[in-house]
Amino acid sequence: MTPEAGPAAGGAPGPAPTIPALLAATASARGDELAVDDGERRLTYAELLDAARTFGAGLVAAGIQPLDRVAIWSPNGHRWIVAVLGLWQAGATLVPINTRFKGAEAAVILRRSGARALVTATDFLDTDYVAMLHAAGEDLPDLETIVVSRGPNVDRGAPGSGEIATVGWDDFLARAGDAERTEVERRAAAVDRDDASDILFTSGTTGVPKGVVMTHGRTLTVATDWVAMTGLRAGDRYLQVNPYFHMFGLKAGILASVAAGAAMLPEAVFDIDRALARVAAEAVTVFPGAPTIYQTILDHPARDAHDLSSLRVAVTGAADIPVELIRRIDQELPFSLIVSGYGLTEGGTATATGPDDDVETIATTVGRARPSFELRITGDGGAILGQGETGEVELRGDSIMAGYLDDPEATAAALSPEGWLRTGDLGVLDEHGNLRIVGRSKDMFIVGGFNAYPAEIENLLTRHPGIAQAAVIGIPDERMGEVGMAFVVTAAGAAPSEDDIITWARNEMANYKVPRRVAIVDALPLNATGKVEKNVLREQAAAS
Repeated sequence: MTPEAGPAAGGAPGPAPTIPALLAATASARGDELAVDDGERRLTYAELLDAARTFGAGLVAAGIQPLDRVAIWSPNGHRWIVAVLGLWQAGATLVPINTRFKGAEAAVILRRSGARALVTATDFLDTDYVAMLHAAGEDLPDLETIVVSRGPNVDRGAPGSGEIATVGWDDFLARAGDAERTEVERRAAAVDRDDASDILFTSGTTGVPKGVVMTHGRTLTVATDWVAMTGLRAGDRYLQVNPYFHMFGLKAGILASVAAGAAMLPEAVFDIDRALARVAAEAVTVFPGAPTIYQTILDHPARDAHDLSSLRVAVTGAADIPVELIRRIDQELPFSLIVSGYGLTEGGTATATGPDDDVETIATTVGRARPSFELRITGDGGAILGQGETGEVELRGDSIMAGYLDDPEATAAALSPEGWLRTGDLGVLDEHGNLRIVGRSKDMFIVGGFNAYPAEIENLLTRHPGIAQAAVIGIPDERMGEVGMAFVVTAAGAAPSEDDIITWARNEMANYKVPRRVAIVDALPLNATGKVEKNVLREQAAAS
């Protein structure tokens, strides 16, 4: 591709083989248009490209070589965007770290990835990540540079053995000289579509996290397809509450915006009052989020005091979303497009609903395979199952991962020789080709010989007028082997008892699906992407 290829006049992305080429194309086509505004700094696309090159030149000065790993452990903001686009300008590979991780957890990612540089914060939500890393006392032999992107830079010595330089953001950028800038431009032009762009580690909630290796070509397939799926376009104002360390925030957020020429409005944390105020003040048009975010908007007592008329695109996803929630989004909020989709770190967004789907389809399915994907359902021994049969979801497409970092056994277990990804998710296809996710294969439990799928039971429970949210896990039972336990958040103004819920469930679902235990809780434990942390629920169940 030539650097001039990029967003077309209508906002549709043109072909780009690498992320540096895409940013250069967008800056060339829309240099004077807003790229980023986080309330602290506004950058046009021309300014964003220049800032990214400066950061990349700082990495060159720090000794970072092409394909070296650079980690970012910091909240959403303009500096996250500058850092990630800058490290790609320098030919490096991104390793994002979950902002909820503690020092020892982050150290595992840094050590396993061999990251040579870390961009982090010392004052996010009263948390000092450098101090946490230091307190963990882990050996980090590859880490040489820590860049403090926000908060005071306090020299505490090396977190583990070795010499690690800690430098503030402005001082780091000041290292970028003419020679380093020239080298960055050379490296950006030399990046290949098959070079590793990012290594995202899986959540690790049920075991050791695995590093998912993606290339520039694969990652851009995710970003540009998301643009096509949602109609994201130049001039859109995209409120970004999904964390950038996650595949959604990174590829459907930052990179999709660059591909379309849209304005990024990062939020470090989701605050409903601030979010509604920003929608009104900044004419936000695109506002994706987990179902819980939309529920919060709908239930906010001052929602009608804000002008939300600019909102156009809503994107969400979950195994099953209450139909009533989608109906309320459709009827009470001004979105003209509501999309439900299914994606995963190892492949990007694989399925999505379309603009003509009804609310029930959007709520109870995750739509159909995207154009770059093939999808099938398999059973025991890899047998391909038909419509209406429940089995493992397998995917094949242009954005499937290159493999797991330094783990050929896990890669071989996940990827067939023909390129099919075994997702570990259980699903069923309807007569229209819509996929319904019924749970994770490891979450399924067997009640007296019957397979019970938590997502299905959760969806049934949320039909109870007194239940706002529900999460189901399997727990041991002497007679049945396993039975269901439901954790329930009641609806506002409702107070059903645990016995009431069990009695209701017996009238609404097959007996083996009925939870034998119910715990009424104030809130479900959620991770940073809005998914329920079922490992936490299992710990609570075991302790009760």
